[in-house]
Formats: sequence, C-alpha cells, structure tokens
Amino acid sequence: MKKRIYLSPPHMSGNEIKHVNQAFDENWIAPLGPNVDAFEQSVSEYCGVTGSVALSSGTAALHLALILLGVQQGDDVFVSSFTFSASVNPVVYQGATPVLIDSEPDTWNMDPQLLEQAILDRQKYGNKPKAIIVVHLYGMPAKMDEILAIAEKYSIPVIEDAAEALGSKYKGKPLGSLGKLAILSFNGNKILTTSGGGVLLSNNTEWIDEARFLATQARDQAVHYQHSKVGYNYRMSNVLAGIGRGQLEVIDERVRRKREINLYYKDKLGEFDGIEFLEEPDESYFSNCWLTTILVDPVKTGTSWQQLRLELEKENIESRPLWKPMHLQPVFEAYPAYQNNVSESLFATGMCLPSGTNMSDGELEKIVSILKKEINK
Repeated sequence: MKKRIYLSPPHMSGNEIKHVNQAFDENWIAPLGPNVDAFEQSVSEYCGVTGSVALSSGTAALHLALILLGVQQGDDVFVSSFTFSASVNPVVYQGATPVLIDSEPDTWNMDPQLLEQAILDRQKYGNKPKAIIVVHLYGMPAKMDEILAIAEKYSIPVIEDAAEALGSKYKGKPLGSLGKLAILSFNGNKILTTSGGGVLLSNNTEWIDEARFLATQARDQAVHYQHSKVGYNYRMSNVLAGIGRGQLEVIDERVRRKREINLYYKDKLGEFDGIEFLEEPDESYFSNCWLTTILVDPVKTGTSWQQLRLELEKENIESRPLWKPMHLQPVFEAYPAYQNNVSESLFATGMCLPSGTNMSDGELEKIVSILKKEINK
C-alpha cells in the first residue's frame, strides 16, 4: 500500500510538546489554565484584535457570536451559500432563518450586490436582519469594503467566518479583525490545528467577557453553583491550547509554504487551457492559500475533476470537490436563497488539490505528474 497523501493533514512543528508537557507537569489537564490564557493572548495579537476566547470548535464560536448579537427565533441571518455547513448550522440552532447568498466570481465569496438585494427584499416582508456571516473561502478574503459598506448602510453587524483564513489579509489587515465579531477554526485540517478547537474574536471586550462566561456553563459568581442564564460547555482544553501555542509559533512559515504549493501548481498546470485557479484579484487580497483549488473545463481539457480525483486516488492521494452550496443541501434547501449560478458552476467543475505543508517536493511532483498525464490523454 502506497503512503497516503492527504488533502491537508496536521503538521506539528515539534514546539507543541513543551507546552503540552507543561500542562501535564502542572496538572492543568482540565479546561482553562495557563496555556489557554497564553494562547488567547497570542491569537488576539496575531489577528490584531483586543480579545479572544478559545473554544471547543469554530462552530461553538459562531454559535456564541450569534447569541451575543441577540439572534433568535424568526430573525434573518445572511450567510454565504458556498461554504461548509458549519457556517449555517448555528443560525438554525437559534431558530433564526439563514438567508443564503451566492458568490461573486472574483473571490468565490459572498456577492455584495446579491447581499443588498436580499436585505431589501426581506425587509419588504418585515423580516428582522440581525447579522451577516461572511465566509473567507479557502483562505481568500471576501470583498470586505463593499460588504462592510452595505452592513453599515443597513446597520447589520458582520461576523467574519475566517475558519479557513488564519494568516490571510485584506488591505494589510488580518482577517478576523474587520467585522464586529469573527471566528477561527483549529480543526485537524486547518493551517493551524489544536486537534479540535476554535476561537471567537472581537474588539468589544464586553462581548468577549460574556462569551467566556457563557462558554463556561454561565456559572454566576457565587460559592455555590448558581446559574441565571443558559450556558454551554464550549471552553478549550488547556492541553489542546498547548498544541495551539506551539502551532502559532510557526504560522508565518505555514502560510509561506501554502503559498509556495499554490504557486507550484499554477506553474506546472497553468499551461493547460481549461485549468483555472482561484486568484487574488489585486494587491488588496492576501490569501493563506489554505487549499489550492482548480476549475476543470471538460471540453477544453478532455477530462473532468471527477476523473482527475479518481486518478489521484489510484495512487492513494486524497483530493476533494469544492463545497456543495448550502442552497443545494437537503437540510437547507427550503430556506431563502439569492442565486446567480456562480457557486453551482464552481461546484460542478472544481476540486481541491493536496495542500499539506508537510508534503515533500517529490510528492508534489508526483501529484502534478498524475494530473498532467490524465489531461494529456
């Protein structure tokens, strides 16, 4: 059996173990502790925000963000349709209505024109817009100037779903620092991992304090156990935060490697008519290139992304299709969606290539060789 080449596996630096050992040596195994405190401080500084709360997942962070904004039964939350389901699930947790917004073709992220159209259309029916969740897909920044201008015009707070975008920047500012609230994910396939985990970011210190309170079962200040609000068991383990501290020490190195991989694929596959890459529109956009993605024109190339995936799989190499839009998902198809066919077209022709930062140059060459062979048929 050939060694498996995964899409985006964890990549430990070796520094993580000292922080994990510290947790064991000091017996800080339960949630909270020095690693959590230090990790939150480092993430806040890296993302250029006042505060952060380390949590059990990015989904938990998004759920708390909606709670902080007062999202409840019957409210509208505008969210990117071209994303993973975790961007939408917390909206449903709150009994709110996810209003799904299609993509624009430049960054593949939320289309600002469709967003404004949806806001105006929903207001006709007296619906209450409570939040906009904009996803920075595959590490590519969304068109934030336009989206933030619309949000300000209609007084709707923006939550950045930067789960895939740690290390990316928009006009020199780190993603996660542009909205009222933002979330990161440290799932095993992300550019930085804590095995499982996430962070809620904000410059609003009252929100950060409230999120920390809610995430720790909303226990009131009392000697006995007293609760005046519904709470959640969402805090990150001190052990996992130790992994995160070690990972964050090499985040810039990981971003550089992701971008190197992306450039390699472009250099080797860009010669083929019918192969397109997700490109930074201009110098305002700096992507961490979390996953390198391509669009495959079956007419021009004589093949399809499905066939390319199968050829890679024969050599035990993992690749995947692009996200299936949320408005096509059985669980969300009944919710309002404002479409322009961009995300459906991307889903029909696109795939994600192996982008792990621990891939060797030889493994990259092997992947490209397999893809070239199939296209050259």
